[in-house]
Amino acid sequence: MSEWWEKPYKGAPGVPVPGFPRPLYPKDVPKSSGYKPSSDGPDVEAYKRTISRLGRWPWQTFDRAYSNPFSHGKPPGNVSESGVEGFQRQQGIGGGNPTGWLGEKTFGALRCALVPEGLPHAGEHGMDALAQNLIAEAWQMFSGQQDGDVEFAESIREAALDLAVSQIGVHEDPPESNHTKYGAWYGVDYQPWCAIFVTWAFLTNAVGYSPSFLRGSRYAYVPYVVSDAQDHRYGLSITTSPGAGDLVCYDWSGGDYDHIGIFEKGNASSWTAIEGNTSTSNNSNGGQVMRRDRSKSQANKVAFVRVAEP
Repeated sequence: MSEWWEKPYKGAPGVPVPGFPRPLYPKDVPKSSGYKPSSDGPDVEAYKRTISRLGRWPWQTFDRAYSNPFSHGKPPGNVSESGVEGFQRQQGIGGGNPTGWLGEKTFGALRCALVPEGLPHAGEHGMDALAQNLIAEAWQMFSGQQDGDVEFAESIREAALDLAVSQIGVHEDPPESNHTKYGAWYGVDYQPWCAIFVTWAFLTNAVGYSPSFLRGSRYAYVPYVVSDAQDHRYGLSITTSPGAGDLVCYDWSGGDYDHIGIFEKGNASSWTAIEGNTSTSNNSNGGQVMRRDRSKSQANKVAFVRVAEP
């Protein structure tokens, strides 16, 4: 017997509301999409309340910000914290690639979805009377129009780079132990941590997280980053034109890739990168976070990897 989250929500005629207030876009919506992140509003509070009743967001005092975590879900991917994307995935909205952007199709599904058996208020509409009133309030504010008052956020690649730069000078303690806050966070401490440092930066920055990474699973081992990029898995890809926030993977002497950093500036011939577990005396196990000047001639081979944005 399948669990409630493994099949679409049961539906009923939609609850009465005056209209669809506006489309919603999270802070990490790409500039290239032509959309801007949405301002705070009562409709966001209504959706948080509704999706919480439907089992895909924690019950709490809800704010009105259309945040990246609510839009995309929180890692590591628990059902109860999967947010709008989790609801879209369950309802088949967006096919196999839900965006977390909230448009009329998602709005219509939220109006109709019933709380599953086994959850509080089972059989009731997820969108309760208070949520309906919040939608009505938002309709008066936005009248179906996209608001454009919010500036674009940094991309996740830029934000991860910024966070990595802020860590320059951090070192493992005690020396030569591979004991760091990054390893403790990932769940694999006292191990080489250059890839773990990159994963940490892409999952704990102020903007959001990249779907390429998963805490405790992707990534702690550099060769897996390169092979997944070569096979276009998890949104990773090889690029020959690296930019700020891309990854740089190094093979120093032949064989598997040994080390990884976050590309800061430069080109495919020479660049600076922010790297964990490095030093001037040991490129791949030096115990510090540093800004390193690099060139292609220093390594046996180099791979530049583009990380997926949500």
